[in-house]
Amino acid sequence: MAESDSIDGEIGGSDGVEATLETAEARIEKLREARARRDRIEAEIDDVGEEAVVTAADTYRKAIGLLDRYEESATGTGDFQAYVEFQGKFLDLVDDLADDVPAKDAFDDAGERMDRRRLSEDDFDAARADLEPASEYVDLLDRRESAEEAISAAKRDAKLYLRDLDEEIDRRAEMLAFADADLDAPVEELRDPIEAYNEAVTEEYRTFYESAPAIDVIGLLERAESFPLVGFESPPRDLREFVRESPDADEPIPTLLEYADYSGSKLDHYAKDPALLQTTVAVHRTFLERLSAEPLTVSLPPPDAETLRIWTREAMSLLGRFASEETVARLRIVRDLTRRDDYADLRFVARAHEELDADARERVRSGAAASELERLRDARERLSSALEGSPDSERDADGAGP
Repeated sequence: MAESDSIDGEIGGSDGVEATLETAEARIEKLREARARRDRIEAEIDDVGEEAVVTAADTYRKAIGLLDRYEESATGTGDFQAYVEFQGKFLDLVDDLADDVPAKDAFDDAGERMDRRRLSEDDFDAARADLEPASEYVDLLDRRESAEEAISAAKRDAKLYLRDLDEEIDRRAEMLAFADADLDAPVEELRDPIEAYNEAVTEEYRTFYESAPAIDVIGLLERAESFPLVGFESPPRDLREFVRESPDADEPIPTLLEYADYSGSKLDHYAKDPALLQTTVAVHRTFLERLSAEPLTVSLPPPDAETLRIWTREAMSLLGRFASEETVARLRIVRDLTRRDDYADLRFVARAHEELDADARERVRSGAAASELERLRDARERLSSALEGSPDSERDADGAGP
């Protein structure tokens, strides 16, 4: 039965909190800079006018598109119909522009250049040069789109790190909860019976795995499907069929794994159905080799009393398949621990011993852990405000240290 990760997890302990805060500040700064860049570009666009910028950019794209599409067919002595079609579309495009469209002179110059009886490739190149001043409005809109994408990326990173901060804050708040734990309490009264049971069930399961027929071991896994708290992995369907159908399923799993490595001619001397053995056992070697008593062991620190009682009831239904009465009796002793009035207190202290290393315990005692938690909460608040676009949070971030 797995318990929670150690308090000093991925984000770190006393040293790690500094890196955590620095990363939070970096996320805030990245978001602030992305928004500032977008705002600068928006100001440039507003100075010209949104509609005017869009019109200039759209007309430039269309004009360049016409030049690229018709250059080959409308030049020299090429297709006269293509020349007429191009000239009509191009001149209509630039002549219809309002006088207040930015880079209007560039469009007019390109229109005058294209209003000729015959066009050459040099004319097309020159028209592109005429239109170049209008390209800055395409660039302006592209830069705004890029800035919006940068804001989205910065928000995504900030949200992901906000989740990391929440997890770290929860871990550190839990660590502070251990401040009142009596670290001298007799936790061995929980630990010793659990370790005695775990050692016994691990050894007996190993013997069972190494010597019992494969059909019995797989049968235990199938039986375990009725007991969800005992976390054995369900056997694959073809492995279930193998132990039911193959006469070789009377062999122990280690023997079958050894057979699976044999050549076909050698295996013929050992297996009754060599083809089925090789196509099933070899395929599921990893699954079979990973089998252990771990799902039938009790974690340290143990789970809460109600969970442990229910789990014990389920585990006992499986132990009868291979364990001795002595091991079952050891599990009953573990179950009876949950009836102690001080079980919750001892479990809490056991968690403190397990989850807090010496450095963490000292930080709790000295008050450093409480200070670290407060700084993390402050960073979390500012990062959350930055995500919501609060100007105050961004101004605060400018002067905030880690």
